[in-house]
Formats: sequence, C-alpha cells, structure tokens
Amino acid sequence: MEERNKDEVMEQNAPAETVDTEEYEKVCFVCRRPESKAGEMICLPNQICICHHCMQKAFDTMGSSELSYKDVMNIASAMGMPEGLQQGMQEGQKDDKKDSDKGKQKPKMTNISMINLSDLFNMIPQKQRIKKKKPQEQQEKKPLDRRKLPAPHKIKASLDEFVIGQEYAKKVISVAVYNHYKRISSDMTDDVEIEKSNMLMIGPTGSGKTYLVKTLARLLDVPLAITDATSLTEAGYIGDDIESVVSRLLAAADNDVERAEQGIIFIDEVDKIAKKRNANQRDVSGESVQQGMLKLLEGSEIEVPVGATSKNAMVPMETVNTKNILFICGGAFPGLEEIIKERLNKQASIGFCSDLKDKYDDDPDILSKVTVEDVRKFGMIPEFIGRLPVIFSLRGLTKEMLVQILKEPRNAIIKQYKKLLAMDEVQLEFDDDALEAIAERALEKKTGARALRAIIEEIMLDIMYEIPKDDNIGSVRITRGYIENTGGPMISLRTAGALPG
Repeated sequence: MEERNKDEVMEQNAPAETVDTEEYEKVCFVCRRPESKAGEMICLPNQICICHHCMQKAFDTMGSSELSYKDVMNIASAMGMPEGLQQGMQEGQKDDKKDSDKGKQKPKMTNISMINLSDLFNMIPQKQRIKKKKPQEQQEKKPLDRRKLPAPHKIKASLDEFVIGQEYAKKVISVAVYNHYKRISSDMTDDVEIEKSNMLMIGPTGSGKTYLVKTLARLLDVPLAITDATSLTEAGYIGDDIESVVSRLLAAADNDVERAEQGIIFIDEVDKIAKKRNANQRDVSGESVQQGMLKLLEGSEIEVPVGATSKNAMVPMETVNTKNILFICGGAFPGLEEIIKERLNKQASIGFCSDLKDKYDDDPDILSKVTVEDVRKFGMIPEFIGRLPVIFSLRGLTKEMLVQILKEPRNAIIKQYKKLLAMDEVQLEFDDDALEAIAERALEKKTGARALRAIIEEIMLDIMYEIPKDDNIGSVRITRGYIENTGGPMISLRTAGALPG
C-alpha cells in the first residue's frame, strides 16, 4: 500500500511529458467533472484544468461586468494565461479606452469574449488527474442484480453484529431495501407497477436511528446519502435548497445519474421541519420545506448542481429522476409522547373499569403506539405523511441493552479500549458490576447510547495516562467501586518473562 502511494506521488510530481496521459484523465478545477464527462479540458499553468463550459462562463461574466482593467489583468495573470493572450487583452483595452474617451463612458472588458479558447491548449498540468475507469470497473457500478442482493434475513443478520436490539426496526429496513431493489430490477412489462414505500423512523435520541442507516450503508454496495433537514430552507432564503438532498446522493454515486436514481436517501432530524406553532411570521424552514419535499418523495425530474449544494452560474446542472429513489426519514420527535398519552387518556372511560391517568407515564414503548394523527398533530402536514406510508418506532434503550452495547457489537467501546491497551501489552477487563454501573450512569443522562462513550472516556482517562509510565503492569480490572468513585482499579503486575493474555 505504501509503495503504491509513493508511485502515485511520484507520478503527480513528475514532469508533464513523463506522465502517461492514457492512464489518467483530467478534472475540471471549477465543477470537478472528469474529462470523460465534461469534454476536452483547457490546461493552464499551476496544474489547473478547466472545462470549456466553466471557462466560457467565466469569460462571459467578465465581459458583461464592469471590471476594471487592473482587476482583469490580475485575474489573467493568476490563471496563468500566456503572454500573447495578455498582450492581446492590453491592445483591446487600449482601443476600448479610446472609444470610451470619445463617448465619455466607463471602459469595459468587452474583448474578453473574443478570446480563442483553442489557444490555451499549449500546456499540460502535472496534477489534478484521476485514473481512467477500466471497463471492468464500469461494469461493477451497474445497477444491482436482484439475485446478488442478500435476502432480508441475511441483511438483518449483518445488522445484528453492529446494532443491539431494535429487532422490529431492523426487520422493516431489511425488507424495505430488498423490495426496493426488486422493484427496480423488475421488467415492468405487465400492468402491475410496484410503487416504492418511503419510511418514517421515530425514536428517542441515542436509540440508533442514524447508526442503523450508516451500518446499512457499509454493508450494501448501493449509493446512499445521509443528510440533515435542519439546514434546509425554502428556495430564496439563506440555507441549503431542498434539491441539495439529491445533490449529496449524486456525489455519493460519483456523479453517475443512473446509479443515483437507484439509491437511498436518509433525511435525519426531519422533526425539525415541523410546522411552527407561531403563525405570525413566515415559516421558511418548516411547512415550506415539507411542501417543497413533496415532489422529491413522490417522484419527479429535478435539476441539481453537480459538485455543489447550491445553484449558481458556474456549476453545471444534471437532471435526476427521483421516482426510484428510496427515502428514509428519521427524527426524535420530542414531545410526541405527550401527544400519544393525551390521545390514549381520552379513550379511558369513567367508572370502576376505567384506566388511570398515569397508566402510560412510565411506558417505555409509548412511541410504538404512534398513529398518523399523532404525527400530524406534532406539526407534519398530511401530504408529507401520506408519502411516507411505512411508519415505525425505535424503543428507548434499557439498562440491559446498554450493557449489551458496551460489550457485544463487533466494534463495541470496550473492545476498542482492550485493543488500545493490548498495543501496550496490557490486558483490560471489566467486571459485570462495573458495566451495570456505567449503564446506570448513562440512563441518568437521558441521551441514549451517546452517553456511554462520554462515561468511558472519563473513567479511562487516568488509566490511559498512567499505564505507559510503568512497563511492569500486566493487567487492569475495572470494578464497580472505581465507577462510583469509592475505590480504584485492580492492577496486576506481569511475571518475569510472561506476557498478559
């Protein structure tokens, strides 16, 4: 691996004549498109390549604006234009100045649009190249074959290695992904057309919503983009446009429109775009965003910028059809529990067989009783909910689940610290009582699994600092007393000539 990296560095730093141009292709410095998509490149000094589209837009902008001659010459010299072209620009500027003196008008750089772009093909940059795709690599990025896609039970089994609990959520996602690609690979020749089933995932903070989707992205070789709804605003206001959601998926698919149209988009924090209770001011980041996302969820052709999240004159556009894109929305929906409890308490009758008002106060599975009406009352518009037909919830983490998260997943936190100390030839152990004490402290913070990492970092700070000082330490055992600040860790010295483990 190191030898390959050295070869790549040598190739990039080598003179332009010694680099094999047949193996590499250039990338536009502005729009980041390779030569295979943007066409022939204009090669400038300082190892910069620009496509015809971006260069012509730059010249048109400079020609139509009232830039001063000094500003334009600074731009030309920074871009590394040949001296012949700069001299031509100077002569054109002199003519414009004479004409402007007669008409008493401010001189403009009108001759920039007359530059012949073919004159700029006299230099080859040394960097900003990417390897050309081989025919085999292009075949690997074709749409997935349904027969090669793992079955739902295999997808769930892979998720079980990383995600603890949430059996129902893992089953729903596994089936949805499998059916999504069966729908894409179907021939569609008969009258039965399979529609996609977008999902809405509801769960308390730290229950594993984002982690579940990120794990799915690693397990499946499919284009998947994870974005956040908190920065989305209505078009025309400061913030990301709604189309930026699809732009991230296009970037994840290496700007391949065909692959992006068969991908998956996870929109996190979707509860932040709920309707605001105060209707006196314009809701540019709430109901307006929901209305703008309706066309994405339903399926339509939209134009998205390539290599950027916002539209501007210098970025090329691509048309993406969202008909075959699977959308998964997730959010914590704080306060939704109170809405569910209010609805359930209204159903209680009066008399000896009636339910108590506090019956659902300590129910850990209160979110599993959510209905479409509860989500609508929270602030989501009916049109938005109707395009998310699959609604399911994640359970809040219990003490037993937190203990399992500490030690059972493949990349558990305890396993990570054991590996770190094993590099110093020290064995690390945790008592069962210590793990329960950590879980109890995490429940008090009410931030879910995120609290575990903070607690482990706190209790392991002194140990990670002191261990490298003494080479005689062979093992460290963390006890409940150390977690509760009533004792210390059990440290054992290694015997002569013996290593731990």
